[in-house]
Amino acid sequence: MGYKITAKTDLSPIDYFVEVEAPHVARAWKPGQFVVFITHERGERVPMSVYKAEDGKIGMFIRKLGKTSMQLYYEFNVGDELYSMVGPLGKPIDVKYYGNVVFASDAVCGQAENYATLKAMKEAGNYTISIQSFEDAARVYPEEFLAKPVADEYYLTTDDGSVGIKGNYLDVVKELIEKDKVDIIFAGGKLGTLAKLAELTRPYGIPTITTVRQIMVDGTGMCGSCRILYGGEVRFACRDGPMFDAHKVDWEDVLKRANRFLEQEKLARERYLEELRARGVI
Repeated sequence: MGYKITAKTDLSPIDYFVEVEAPHVARAWKPGQFVVFITHERGERVPMSVYKAEDGKIGMFIRKLGKTSMQLYYEFNVGDELYSMVGPLGKPIDVKYYGNVVFASDAVCGQAENYATLKAMKEAGNYTISIQSFEDAARVYPEEFLAKPVADEYYLTTDDGSVGIKGNYLDVVKELIEKDKVDIIFAGGKLGTLAKLAELTRPYGIPTITTVRQIMVDGTGMCGSCRILYGGEVRFACRDGPMFDAHKVDWEDVLKRANRFLEQEKLARERYLEELRARGVI
């Protein structure tokens, strides 16, 4: 059985949206969990955050970063089928009433989780605050893909100030804390920013739950690739997360392990781009 692509569109020069028919996954998925897709029979397993799980379909935000994510962009169109869609995987977050719930994000996976998490939190009666950070105006997603519809209060920031507030979500979070408007914060995106967020909220004792997106191979806890140090003990991002209490995460170890395969990833990406150029695709 294949998994049909039902929608595909650009979000920015580097990110795109894909929607895939996967009724069994969409039916069981809960905020905080992720999915794994495989493009073809001999393809790699790619873990992905979920933007929407509705009407039997899984919507994802994907960055053209590695070979497989570029292959899905350049070689698969609406109507084509993926070889596999596995999930939901990982542990769901605890959706309940907290009060003022903030979600902050500054990279593709976090932008998807921002919408999905706040939608559930709003339905649970919380006051929802979304902060979405981008590099510049050119990389801001179309409005229909932002988290505005599920946020009672919405902030958009850009590094260069070309649209929205100049800066990063950390600046907005600090202001919200000073105004006593944060009961709990969720966040996803760049690991370095998440580490800084943990240090920002720690002195205030504000619960801070962040996605720790370590490199995964099987996504089910068997390979051990995504292990992290959590409260002094080993945990697996795929099985015990991927969302964790940021104040218990050893961020120095996380950041070190996240860079293990940069050279290999770069080589695979460059070879694939050369192949696309030779075929006249790009």
